[in-house]
Amino acid sequence: MAQGISLIVGLGNPGAEYAETRHNAGFRFLDMLSDAAGERLRNESRFLANVGKLNVSGRDVWLLEPQTFMNRSGDAVSRFAHYYKIPAAEILVAHDELDLPPGTARLKVGGGDGGHNGLSDVTAKLGSSDYARLRIGIGHPGSSAQVVSYVLKKAPSAEQALIDAAIASARAHVADIVHGQFQKVMNSLHTHNQ
Repeated sequence: MAQGISLIVGLGNPGAEYAETRHNAGFRFLDMLSDAAGERLRNESRFLANVGKLNVSGRDVWLLEPQTFMNRSGDAVSRFAHYYKIPAAEILVAHDELDLPPGTARLKVGGGDGGHNGLSDVTAKLGSSDYARLRIGIGHPGSSAQVVSYVLKKAPSAEQALIDAAIASARAHVADIVHGQFQKVMNSLHTHNQ
């Protein structure tokens, strides 16, 4: 897994009404990355996404925010990855994670989608689950019946501060992630981010 990352995807829903919701943690991560670099994402309709590019410690990395709504995120990811011939193993997908408490970020490579519709669609459209995931904890409402309304609501400010802190912590590891130092990042995030 030392080849590194060529494409960072942030999952979320487009539009002002969703901008501050828990489900948009992946967008917030990408926004934090692009803002820190002074990069603006541009809408590219052929990819159904907002697109940008960063140089991270000598490696060019694409940024992609699908504008298709969460459940169809795979359309944008697969179009972009196929066009630029980026294999699944060189993709990082940042997303909200119900199974982690706010303030927690975890890195994972491959595996299932954990019931996350955005991940499910990305896996289906890419035809692979071999991509890396940055899981940003948003907590769980306690009942599966409440999940949809929970993820589409704004978190209380104290909880959002924890989510933003986890995103900032993950951002600090972007150079290592991009250069394929996954184990180093896992060791750091998973111990300091309880």
